[in-house]
Amino acid sequence: MMIRQNVLIVVLFGMVLSGLIYLNNIQCSCNQQITEQGFNCSQQITEQGIIKPKWKQKIFGLRSSPGLLYNQPSVLVGRTDVASVSPWSAPIIWEGNFDSTLIDSIYKQQNLTIATTVFALGKYTRFVKDFLESAEQHYFVGFRVHYYLFTDQPESVPEVKMGENRSLTVQKVPSLNRWQDISMSRMEKLEKLIENELVNEADYIFCLDIDAKFYGRWGAETLGRLVGVIHPWLFNVPRSQFTYERRPESKAYIPVEEGDYYYAGAAFGGSLEDVHHLTKTCREQLQIDAANSIEAVWQEESHLNKYFLLNKPSKLLSPEYMWWDVNEKAAQIKIVRLTNVPKNYADVRPNP
Repeated sequence: MMIRQNVLIVVLFGMVLSGLIYLNNIQCSCNQQITEQGFNCSQQITEQGIIKPKWKQKIFGLRSSPGLLYNQPSVLVGRTDVASVSPWSAPIIWEGNFDSTLIDSIYKQQNLTIATTVFALGKYTRFVKDFLESAEQHYFVGFRVHYYLFTDQPESVPEVKMGENRSLTVQKVPSLNRWQDISMSRMEKLEKLIENELVNEADYIFCLDIDAKFYGRWGAETLGRLVGVIHPWLFNVPRSQFTYERRPESKAYIPVEEGDYYYAGAAFGGSLEDVHHLTKTCREQLQIDAANSIEAVWQEESHLNKYFLLNKPSKLLSPEYMWWDVNEKAAQIKIVRLTNVPKNYADVRPNP
């Protein structure tokens, strides 16, 4: 009997020791992958031992405040000159089809943080001041916003007074000799920013062009899982005229008979998880193209359009949210919210 008891104790001790060794090996593996891949402590191990980001938990549900007064909605009255929903039932946001008082009340309860990225390399630093000053007047007013500015000239970034719960982080990046390379490098930078700094910190992210200026509200009506902006040049033309990548050799290839809308590369966003998947996929496709010595016609914008064709946005923003000139009007545009700044591209770009 004594021998059996001793054997049982040895077996149990061996099982406990094996478990401790296994857990220690997993912890070491986790630490090694965190070091090698740059992930932070907010990530977790899956059953397969793969490091996966642990996204910040969101408050679900559109809860309205009691006693809030706003205009009565109608199912019969609204915009009739534009489409307000896509074929896959995603809303298309235009002036006149949302109530700002109601939507702000709903989302301000959620204590959200909106990360916002812009790139200002070379002479594009001249656009930083107008962008940030106008954003402070119109962009997610009353919400917590953290701007991330990527630049090769941190010393040229002007001081801009930020409002309460608004902040700016400047990150230095290498200079590049071609604007096309600057364009294509954005996806990788955004992918790594989400992995290394934004996980478990922000709720949503928008990626915008710096050579733009806000003239009207850009607020909580734009929040969604995956958000694309319909391009101002191509919102009213047939898909055969879209400037998609038409060469089958490219991973961004879209045949002439396919396509939904043409999306602007100057503005896109959504939840961290969805934008991370977008940027990672586009970065991988750009790298495959580069390995095959091909560059899509509009670089990352071409790959963005291919991604949105296969992964439908959950919300679409009308060209109000990325117009091409504040002095140019179209009948459908009741308000210009964000617009490109007129410029001489030969003067600001490092190459033709």
